Amino acid sequence: MKRTVLAIDIGSTKVCALIAEIDDDNNAQIIGAGISKAQGLRKGSITNIELASKSIKSALNDAKRVAGTELRSAIVTISGAYTKSLNSSGIVNIPNKEITLNEIQRVMHTSLYNANIPNEFEVLHALPYNFKVDDQDFIEDPLGMNASRLEVETHIITTQKSNLNNLRKAVKAAGVEVESVVLSGYASAIAVLNADEKELGAAVVDMGGNTSNIVIHSGHAIRYNDFLGVGSNHITNDLSMALHTPLHTADNVKINYGSLYAPSNDLIELPVIGDETSTHEVSLEVVHNVIYARVEETLMIIAQSIEKSGLKEHMGAGVVLTGGFTKIEGLRELAVAILDNMPVRLAKPTDVGGLFDTLRDPSYSGAVGLIKYMADGYTPYEIDVNRRMRHASEDSAVAHHTGALSEEAPKFDPIAAPSIPTSTPTPTAPTPPAKEEKITETAKMVNIGSNKSVQSDQPNPISKFWNWATQLF
Repeated sequence: MKRTVLAIDIGSTKVCALIAEIDDDNNAQIIGAGISKAQGLRKGSITNIELASKSIKSALNDAKRVAGTELRSAIVTISGAYTKSLNSSGIVNIPNKEITLNEIQRVMHTSLYNANIPNEFEVLHALPYNFKVDDQDFIEDPLGMNASRLEVETHIITTQKSNLNNLRKAVKAAGVEVESVVLSGYASAIAVLNADEKELGAAVVDMGGNTSNIVIHSGHAIRYNDFLGVGSNHITNDLSMALHTPLHTADNVKINYGSLYAPSNDLIELPVIGDETSTHEVSLEVVHNVIYARVEETLMIIAQSIEKSGLKEHMGAGVVLTGGFTKIEGLRELAVAILDNMPVRLAKPTDVGGLFDTLRDPSYSGAVGLIKYMADGYTPYEIDVNRRMRHASEDSAVAHHTGALSEEAPKFDPIAAPSIPTSTPTPTAPTPPAKEEKITETAKMVNIGSNKSVQSDQPNPISKFWNWATQLF
């Protein structure tokens, strides 16, 4: 049975809405698309809810018209502008000696619980990049394995609550509810990375109009993300100032003559800013120098960010550049020179069924990535913005299990949870004490939802918790 999904990519210069049908085999077919100019947004974040919702509504209406369908909820991208990331880890014992979804879920929530997340921040994604079964590292998928304990290392991406709430308000004002939120750099990575690049590790840089988002994918998940306030509109502004010409003319110059290769000495005639009836001649060499200087600076900022990540040695596949900025001729060669001869690939979104010709363009990577995310493109076992664990092999039973979970998730709030003494169990919700379990090294007691498969094997007295702790460690 096909399900229809709506994805809205809110960028710094444009809003793109896509409607797709996803079948039981997770093949997606895009059936509607709408694009509008972004208003009420600065650096990809909302500065005016009314204007932003008008932009979203405009893109949305176009997509609905093409698809001929009405949808009430959407998955939306969020800019990396106000995000903070941290790494955390969790450990649980396996009472039945076999790892089920229940244990993976417990260990993921434990890593969230152990993370020191500021009060004004909300979790966007908790992405596991290293599962450890007993003492064996880098297990790709622990499900079904025999073990006495399971550990996980996660990369947790958080964003300011106010930022998330404003995004939800703007989308709601456009007539749809926000079903889920995905970091825009993560969505772009899903759209452009191939299996080899995921395996070897790569940085994905989505170079947009006013901003660039960078994520580093390594160990089957995003390990690092950064937001850079540089984009192709900065080239337009530089050209406008250097050539004394209006912004729209400068933009046309960038599109028509935007090359990093050696220029000719030809002259072009441009209107003068402030007096568009008169024109003056400008050498293409000047145009080239202005563009080259800005692109070089942008690439150097990207190089600094990669250096800062400390993950350079984990990027065997190098750097993948996508986004509208990448249409500048000669960008790849300059990027290779600035990024110490690392492999560099310019990427368009990978093919999705029914991909409209206009969408086969690097500037639509984020939007296509959202559709792929809905069609199973997410990191296995990630916890999403609704505190629901997403798992690649979700069948109806598991979907029901995780659906039930998403309702219970707010009870287990790692942000609100106080520090718990090691000797006394403290339930985080009014549930029967039989459900409490020892799930961390320091014997913190946390209730993380229905653990029926474990209940029958776990005696209730506190002394048992201490025995487990001493046997385990």
